[in-house]
Order: sequence, then structure tokens, then C-alpha cells
Amino acid sequence: MAGLLGHGDAFVLRDPAGIRPAYFYQDDEVVVIASERPAIQTVFNVKFEDVHELDPGHAIIIKKNGNVSIKEIVTPTERRACSFERIYFSRGSDKEIYQERKELGKLLFPQILEAIDHDIKNTVFSYIPNTAETSFFGMVKQAQNYLNKKKEEQILAIGSKISREELHEILDIRPRIEKVAIKDAKLRTFITQDSSRDDLVAHVYDISYGSVEQGDNLVIIDDSIVRGTTLKKSILRILDRLSPKKIIVVSSAPQIRYPDCYGIDMAKLEDFIAFKAALELHRERNTMPLVDAIYKKCLDQVSTKDKEVINYVKEFYAPFSTLEISLKIGELLSPPDIKAEVQIIYQTVESLHKACPKNLGDWYFTGNYPTPGGNRVVNRAFINFYEGKNQRAY
Repeated sequence: MAGLLGHGDAFVLRDPAGIRPAYFYQDDEVVVIASERPAIQTVFNVKFEDVHELDPGHAIIIKKNGNVSIKEIVTPTERRACSFERIYFSRGSDKEIYQERKELGKLLFPQILEAIDHDIKNTVFSYIPNTAETSFFGMVKQAQNYLNKKKEEQILAIGSKISREELHEILDIRPRIEKVAIKDAKLRTFITQDSSRDDLVAHVYDISYGSVEQGDNLVIIDDSIVRGTTLKKSILRILDRLSPKKIIVVSSAPQIRYPDCYGIDMAKLEDFIAFKAALELHRERNTMPLVDAIYKKCLDQVSTKDKEVINYVKEFYAPFSTLEISLKIGELLSPPDIKAEVQIIYQTVESLHKACPKNLGDWYFTGNYPTPGGNRVVNRAFINFYEGKNQRAY
């Protein structure tokens, strides 16, 4: 919350859980506050260490006479800084965020290795969109580390009798990196209005022909898979033209299952591909009575005090493992005429916390909201879904 007062004072107050980011820099002439550190560094040409984070529950107060003070206004609660901010929205030029996004890619590699059956030689690695490039670097670096270890083992196993040809053959194996997909327009379909998104996604990307050989695995890393619209209507179809054996789409974020109510526009459950996948699993397994029961529980809490509201939508996902939902997402996003096998891999919540230790706000993925109002919003979102109301939950 920021304010300018008519008599000349100004202030910026950060929420007690530190959900949204806030950084500041001050010297003898200016005080500047922004949501991102590198924006301040670039404009004022200052070092990383010169820009400070405003603590949760605190306000920086600038008096009209130039005096600056920082005071605790609200008692800080458990720090729950938004992790989706780090994965998706924040500038990757931030020193800490750059390292965190590389770590996200690194931590995904074991799942990728299993998905390609350890066949790196016949696998092409790439990324979509450009914001996933940093996570891609982390993924590829881990692939290189894995190969270096395998090369070392092979060379030591052969010993001093190794021939030049054998040595060259071993050393020549490296991750195959290609710019497979090219974005034609500088547009983010995630933040495009609902009415125009479907028309847009079919024309966003083109491919680099010849970048993949027939029968290869194709690994594509994305920063997040929220709706899956772009994948189904555009990306998977164009990637299939390259005739890969298998397309593995990797999300550096975990499955997004719950809406946000703290400033990021993700308000409707039925928009999420993870929600659609879980709903389909309920239908297949004849557990729709559980969905009815969740609706009744949510409805019963409409008049309950905020602090007593429980997130009953967690029960919607509880019967299924993360892997089961991921497999169903792969089925739902695969166009009916696609030739390649499609697999979707998501980051685990545990790995997310390991990569972004200062941003443990994970309600999108776990439903653990930092305020009671979050539980009310998610229950209202489920009521809207169940009653067929296409509207926001707040």
C-alpha cells in the first residue's frame, strides 16, 4: 500500500506476511521504492547491496522535510512471500532470482532423465517461452554434469588401453540444444483477455525446421503451465511437425490448483488444467458424489467468520497423486491428431521451496493461504464452478 498526502508526506507499507515484494533505495537526494530490485539498480546505477528489502509489516515514511524512517506498523506474521512472483513475473535480471530459476531447472532434471529413459544422445532440449530460458540453463547444466560423470566412468572402465577413436566417441556426447520454437509476436497469452486468447494462441509460435531428427525425444521447458491453452492449440501441434518420438513438456512451477486473491489474476478454478484433470479423474472413477459433498461444505461456510473458514477444495485433489493428475493433463492437452507421445512433468513443491527458500508462499499449489480470506475465496471459486457461474471469486 502506497500513499501521497496533500501536505507533502509519503509512505509505502508492506503487508505483514510479505506476500508482495517491496525494495527501496535512498541517498541524500532521493528515496525510491519498487517491487523489483533490478529496476532500481538500472535506473539509479547502484549495486545489489545498495537496494534493501522492506520488511513485512513495516512502512517506509518520507516526511515533507526529507526525513526518512522505517517503522513497524503491523505485527509481522509468518513470512509467506509469493513464489509464483519469482517463477513467472519478476525480472530474471535480479541476482537472486536468476540463481533461483536456474536451480528450478536443475532440480527438474531427474524427472526428465527418467522420462527419456536416460537416452540423452537422442534427446533435444529447448524452451518456450523466452522467460523459461534461465530455468533451461539450469536444466542443461545439470544434464552436462550427469554426462560428465558418465564419461568419467566409461573412460576409467576402459583404462589406459583406450584408443583415440573411443575417447573421441565418449567425449563427443553432449546435450543437444536447439532453438526449436520461435515466438512471432511479443505477447503473453497468459495475461491476454479471455475473449481474445483462443484466437491468439494459434498464431504465436513457429518452429525451426530441421532442429529435431525423426525419432528423437524433445524436451521443452516452460516457466508454468496454468491453463494449457497455448500448448493444446498451438505448441504441441507445431512441435509434432518435427516428427519427434516423444514430446516432454516440463513446467518449472508445480501444478497450479488454487486461485489467487492477492494481486495475480488467477481467480477461476475451471481455468486451471490441473483442476480439469482432477475433475476428469473423478468422473472416470465414479467419485462425483465427493465433488457434491465438497460443494455443500463450501456452501455451509458462506456465513462463517473468516478465521473459521476451512479450504475444503483440498479434498477435491486428495484422492489423486501428483503423477496421476500430470498424466491426465498430458491426455487432455494432446490434440487428437498428434503423432508423438506427450508427457507433462511438473516441479515438485519440495523442490520449489528448495530453489526459492525466501519465497515460501505456495497457496497456488498447496491451497495453504496466508490469510483467512484466501480460504473464503477458494471456497467461493468452487461454488461458482459447481453452479456454472463464470465470474471471479472476489
